[in-house]
Amino acid sequence: MTIFVYIIIFCLVFWLKNWTFFCHFTKYYYLCTQNLNKMTTSSIIRNKVAEMPTDVVFTYQDFGLPTENNGSVLKTLNRMAASGEICKLSKGKFYKTRKTVFGELKPRPEEIVKDLLEKDGKPIGYLTGLSIFNGLGLTTQVASIIQIGTNTKTNPKQRGPYTIKFVVQPNPIERSNIELLQLLDCIRMIKDIPDSSTAQSCSLLMLKIKDLTVEERQMMTQLAIKYSPSTRALLGAIMESIEESECADKLFSSLNNLTTFNIGISETILPNKKRWRII
Repeated sequence: MTIFVYIIIFCLVFWLKNWTFFCHFTKYYYLCTQNLNKMTTSSIIRNKVAEMPTDVVFTYQDFGLPTENNGSVLKTLNRMAASGEICKLSKGKFYKTRKTVFGELKPRPEEIVKDLLEKDGKPIGYLTGLSIFNGLGLTTQVASIIQIGTNTKTNPKQRGPYTIKFVVQPNPIERSNIELLQLLDCIRMIKDIPDSSTAQSCSLLMLKIKDLTVEERQMMTQLAIKYSPSTRALLGAIMESIEESECADKLFSSLNNLTTFNIGISETILPNKKRWRII
């Protein structure tokens, strides 16, 4: 009986010692695995960032890793931003700068707000106003405000140094009509174009509308029906000036014949301004 008890005690002691060893080993293995995973995730992120082009805005979701790694991805990106390897645009958004002799270049406006311009492969917004005046040659100024045309009323946002403002667009936004909507917005905002007179802006817009096809002018006229009367009047006068009579007549009939429009364009630019009651 005594020998039997000794044997049981010996087995228990042996088991406990081995169990303690097993627990320590398991804990050590788990910690090593976690550190290895972190190292692996960090390496993957750094390699992918190295392959990315400059001026492209990216987030932790663009690396194609399982969702459980999102925290590690974000930590790695924040560390890289803190060390100056990449730049942080705003919370969760980063980019690689392109260095030139003039300094570091920031991403283009459409890149900064690309998530606000498209969703599931379909356009939900488009650059307009201050964001496109320079690109269309209407001004030489580059604004720190990014304006977006959208179908819903949206409050302004801040992304790094950029203020993002939204302009409600009453027409459906489609890839085929974005350029026309941008031109219509320029006509609507013609008095707000910086570093340019309404006469200069009108002349440039007239040339751009003249370069459109007949079908595009007709589509532009249809889209303009949902714009303000002053926008329709100025577009109608432009259409009439470039001998697009069908579009001009449609716009003229949409106006109240008692309303005048204070746009500030001379007869030198628009000889027919009186007929359209533009002053």
